Amino acid sequence: MRDWHQRQVVCPPHPSHGAGWWRDAWWQLYCECRLTRPPRFTIEPEIADDPWYRWMERHWMAQQLVPAVVLFALGGVGWVLWGISLRIAVSLIGHWAVGHAAHKGGHQGWSVKGLPVQGYNLRGLGLLTFGESFHGNHHAFPHSAQLGVEPGQVDPGFWLIRAFSAVGLAWDVKGPASEPPRDGLTREATAHTDAGVAATTTQAT
Repeated sequence: MRDWHQRQVVCPPHPSHGAGWWRDAWWQLYCECRLTRPPRFTIEPEIADDPWYRWMERHWMAQQLVPAVVLFALGGVGWVLWGISLRIAVSLIGHWAVGHAAHKGGHQGWSVKGLPVQGYNLRGLGLLTFGESFHGNHHAFPHSAQLGVEPGQVDPGFWLIRAFSAVGLAWDVKGPASEPPRDGLTREATAHTDAGVAATTTQAT
């Protein structure tokens, strides 16, 4: 729903992260969006009926018990609070904070002309965020599993996907040049010679 809003000429402040830091934090972390006519999402049968995905979805809360037991055995309740509760809080708040900042400003290799919401890349955070900080690249290539597409952009998330692909746990992995450039995509920075994105560095008309 957020991606749909961000592709419109007018985007409300909630899906665009258009509010200030504290108000956006309140909206994104504590509020619920209730629609009068919510859309229906139909998940592909190969995903919806996959036994592994169904098990993961059904038992996602119980999955925290395994590391909690190990941490408790090693260091008691304190280790559980640091290794489970604090870890979850930091990951959720951190995910929002990176998303908020990546819609406010930063490095911009590409822009999508005609849209009010742009994505930016936050330098130096690729390793910490598994590549999620390269949000400008995600706006440019929303189909791509690879987020770090320029020299020096560290993308551990894509490294993991490539490892999964090598052992047969992931397939049909898409890169920046796997789909035609989106309408209005324009190169903002100096073009580079990375063959993986060479097809998308020219201005789309």
